[in-house]
Amino acid sequence: MTIRAYQEQDRAAVIRLWHECGLVRPWNDPEKDIDRKLTMQAELFLVGEFEGRIVASAMAGFDGHRGSVYYLAVDPRHQHMGHGRELMARVEAQLLALGCPKLNIAVRTSNESVLAFYRRLGYSVDDVVSLGKRLIADDTASP
Repeated sequence: MTIRAYQEQDRAAVIRLWHECGLVRPWNDPEKDIDRKLTMQAELFLVGEFEGRIVASAMAGFDGHRGSVYYLAVDPRHQHMGHGRELMARVEAQLLALGCPKLNIAVRTSNESVLAFYRRLGYSVDDVVSLGKRLIADDTASP
């Protein structure tokens, strides 16, 4: 797999990947999420390409205090091949180069396989509660 920065021609393939991986929710419009990401630290929006196809993605950011990763996705037909681990290693290296001291990742508590993946990479569950508040609703189904 070759890891590179997202390019606009990747849009449809990335959104298709997110749908295949179950990452899209009614309250998050993937088109808008991509548009928003491209306005800030676009170099931290990565895709993994294998034989000309987008098979992985990660959207990362750093606010000067903590890093974050969203939309980490690996095509189900390419899982368990090390692509997710490789992509996270790249994200970590890029964030470290920016001086990022800690990376926070939000994972749904019901997603045991993804929690296990991150534990294998050395991540642990922090004793915190994630809170959220929608400032801009993408549609009427916003929780």
